[in-house]
Amino acid sequence: MNYKKVSMVLFAVMFVLIGCGGSDESTETKEDNNQIVYGSTKDIRDINPHLYSGEMAAQNMVFESLVINTEDGVEPWLAESWDISDDGLEYTFHLREDVTFTDGENFDAEAVKKNMDAIMDNIERHAWLDMVNEIEENVVVDEYTYKLVLKHPYYPTLTELALTRPFRFISPKAFEDGTTKDGVSSYAGTGPWILSEHKEEQSALFTVNDDYWGEKPKVDSVQWKVLPDHQTILLSLEKGEIDLIFGSDGDMIDLDSFKALEKQGKYVTEMSDPIASRAILLNSDRPITKDLRVRNALQYAVDKQSIADGVLNGSESVAHTLLSPTVPYSDLCLEERKYDPEEAAELLEEAGWKLEDDDYRYKDGELLELEIYFNSDNAQEKTISEYMQSDFKKIGVKLDIIGEQKQAFLDRQKSGEFDLQYSLSWGTPYDPQSYVSSWRIPAHGDYQAQIGLDKKEWLDETITALMIESEEENREEMYDEVLNYIHDEAVYIPLTYSRTKAVHLPELKGITFNPSQYEVPFEKMYFENEWR
Repeated sequence: MNYKKVSMVLFAVMFVLIGCGGSDESTETKEDNNQIVYGSTKDIRDINPHLYSGEMAAQNMVFESLVINTEDGVEPWLAESWDISDDGLEYTFHLREDVTFTDGENFDAEAVKKNMDAIMDNIERHAWLDMVNEIEENVVVDEYTYKLVLKHPYYPTLTELALTRPFRFISPKAFEDGTTKDGVSSYAGTGPWILSEHKEEQSALFTVNDDYWGEKPKVDSVQWKVLPDHQTILLSLEKGEIDLIFGSDGDMIDLDSFKALEKQGKYVTEMSDPIASRAILLNSDRPITKDLRVRNALQYAVDKQSIADGVLNGSESVAHTLLSPTVPYSDLCLEERKYDPEEAAELLEEAGWKLEDDDYRYKDGELLELEIYFNSDNAQEKTISEYMQSDFKKIGVKLDIIGEQKQAFLDRQKSGEFDLQYSLSWGTPYDPQSYVSSWRIPAHGDYQAQIGLDKKEWLDETITALMIESEEENREEMYDEVLNYIHDEAVYIPLTYSRTKAVHLPELKGITFNPSQYEVPFEKMYFENEWR
């Protein structure tokens, strides 16, 4: 079955049916005309800023950080300024004096310390982020001055303090038994939005924080509407029930639908600059893919340009390296493994996999059969898998495609029970430091895919040392060693560099993209005409 053609036919039929059904009756469905209705397949869940079960875009609306990441670098936010000691071990933050939590509690150095201590109280959960491991002490200098003391100089300190989680601040009154790791009693933050209502798996209502210290949002509220699938999101958009679709990869409709909406001209479609790397993990600890010759063969077997053009409609550029050369420390002279099925076949022959009459390869009577797992909620991964299945068949490799619900997919990453699995780097501002740091954590698919490498222990030790290396020249050399080794070991098949995308009504303005693909800057959005 040609999945892409079927998708396009369904898309066309859907809009014909909507047109015949009289969508005019459905366009005035919103009670508040100065409210943004955002369609998502995901509920916000628990948005405790110190845990990981909630949607990051929702956490970002309510909770804020000392500093923020921007296109121009790190800038002040809840901290007006900061000083760094000559030895790089102490960061002294001078806090704003006009900030309160939405429950009336004052935001001051004591509140910062309590939040940072609460994060440290759950250090095992946050160990993926080296910043947490480097914290020695949290100090209240005076009412509005907080000092962060580190064990070693840590070069990404400010960048990681600005991440969406866990270094965000919630009112100490919301703590349970003096901490946040077992839950919180409310979601009192300092941000521009207040979570006013949450109906699990249905919707969430965010209203403007009238006492916000900064520039207030231009709309009154945001309704986060949970819809079961991407086709329902498309229907809701056409019927006027939602104003905005926003996200990357699995959060977004498929590219065929995106392009169809673009051509239709009724909606505005927008894309960010490339922000993350789309790749396939090759498990170095599995019976077949533990052989480097097989992993290299699979690198040459994938026609990435056809995927970029045929599945992603030319919206993403082909990736020949795991991290784009535009990512810090990643502009390296790495070999480009371009599509070459003849080279792939030769490598498999060298590895002892012989082509038989059924056009598949065998070794000692065993079929060269692999399994690829994907998140069934993702709009594009199945189609990409089908393209790869066809490419692998050309070189005599049987590829079985298995879709799983998101939680099962994540559990498989932790267990390492996969031959091939989808991977998406975390993008700016996480790449490269936070992303590479996470390779040492067993709960991540990257760790599991790398565990069979001869130099895995060296790799993890080098990454640990890299994070606390204070000399820029030494750090560059260490990144060079790490990224060259991973490239040479062919643990990833880089596919494309992904983008965040948005589809919205023309009257909704101010659509921008934050450096992080996980945030939606609702606070910058507004309607050209308030009453539509």
